[in-house]
Amino acid sequence: MTAALKLGFGPFAAPAKGVLIVFCDDALKFGPATRKALGTAADLVARAAKTERFTGKSGSALELILPEGLKVARLVVIGSGKTAELQPKDILKLGGAAMGRLPAAASDGSVFAEFASGALGAEQAADLAQGVRLRAYAFDRYKTKRKDDETPPAKRSVTIAVADVIATRKAYQSREAVAEGVVMARDLVNEPANVLHPEEFARRAASLKKVGVAVEVLDLKALKKLGMNALLAVGQGSAHESRVVVMRWNGGKKGEAPVTFIGKGVCFDSGGISIKPSAGMEDMKGDMAGAACVVGLMHALGRRKAKVNAIGIIGVVENMPDGNALRPGDIIKTMAGKTIEIITTDAEGRMVLIDVLTYVQKYLKPKAMVDLATLTGAIIVALGFEYAGSFSNDNALHQKLEKASEKTGEKIWRMPVGEEHDHYIKSQFADLKNAGGRWGGAISAARFLQNFVTEVPWIHLDICGVAFNNKSDEIRHSWASGWGVRLLDEFLKENFEKK
Repeated sequence: MTAALKLGFGPFAAPAKGVLIVFCDDALKFGPATRKALGTAADLVARAAKTERFTGKSGSALELILPEGLKVARLVVIGSGKTAELQPKDILKLGGAAMGRLPAAASDGSVFAEFASGALGAEQAADLAQGVRLRAYAFDRYKTKRKDDETPPAKRSVTIAVADVIATRKAYQSREAVAEGVVMARDLVNEPANVLHPEEFARRAASLKKVGVAVEVLDLKALKKLGMNALLAVGQGSAHESRVVVMRWNGGKKGEAPVTFIGKGVCFDSGGISIKPSAGMEDMKGDMAGAACVVGLMHALGRRKAKVNAIGIIGVVENMPDGNALRPGDIIKTMAGKTIEIITTDAEGRMVLIDVLTYVQKYLKPKAMVDLATLTGAIIVALGFEYAGSFSNDNALHQKLEKASEKTGEKIWRMPVGEEHDHYIKSQFADLKNAGGRWGGAISAARFLQNFVTEVPWIHLDICGVAFNNKSDEIRHSWASGWGVRLLDEFLKENFEKK
């Protein structure tokens, strides 16, 4: 199992052991503290760069083993490119790039938070450190054998050298809380479904009480009493009971309406009676990534003591085929009173969400709602694995989310949704049908949800392409991305938190 990372801050000084990681610009220039620490080794870098054709391009790297003039085992130079153009999301990525160059078996690393223009300020250094923390994540708890060069050390320590240790530590506190939320979301998505079934998911969400989040778990009896028949229909073929978990963080003004986040939590999606093809079905353990994001977000808010009232609520089910399972052609009466004709049992996530949306509007009275769901493969056809699809009934609210997306680098692309899409989900036998066919699949799914939204400002995020895949980047080398935690934390912080 990967060793826990001990991340600390210290002054600029050449380390006596381990791996030293520094930055240079696209002219191969170092900052003053870096140049001083390198001493004569700086000349070795210049010669090696010429030989290796290293130009200092952002994210590129040059490595020297046992560099003369330094006591470290390895020197790594990371290109920062043109530092004047770097945004917080770029510095975050450079921190991840630095951590990615620390060998798996290395126990000690030092990263200089300095570019050619000089030492990073406390906020920038904290961004760099968050990138280091996110890139250090690995999910390998079930591996029992490793190659010798992959064996992690018992302890792993990374020191970020900074100009102002105290100020950087303070700036990092909130970023550490968010990073913990991302890691929590990744862990949940990466867990196998035989471990993380609905009851276990609810139990883990209840652990948020440790950071001051109030948690209420609605069991099968409570869900039946509420009339959450659409959600319960999805889980009726499973040996595991469905759950709804309500997580409240009251850090804002007393009595102020909350911002509410809703997550789809299908712990495993076989497709039900409309069973999926076997190829790739193992990935359906991640069909609860929306719920995982909400849990990670609520952890972050509690850990950093956010000055906002926020509620996270997740519908947690398992979609399995047995003799009691939901069938195509069945008609279900939802909590809202509307009836749904089941066209395919593999359009189950929207069934979970509509009852939760109804509950939120009836009992929680939010000022805004954001739901997240790995809802449709159609959104991947439209946007690939780089963007989440976003749908909204409120332009002003969506613009706020777009700004948070630009700042964090967790990308969204707004899609159309409206009354003109109603014909896709019109049913011959009920008020609506739960699938609209091949064309505009992500849009018809969003419109299905919108039929259960009243006048509350609302955003739906279809995160099917971004929540899990094997596309690694600077801050993620894991199948599960933890996508959305940083985005929604920034969205809340900039628009709803008391300054």
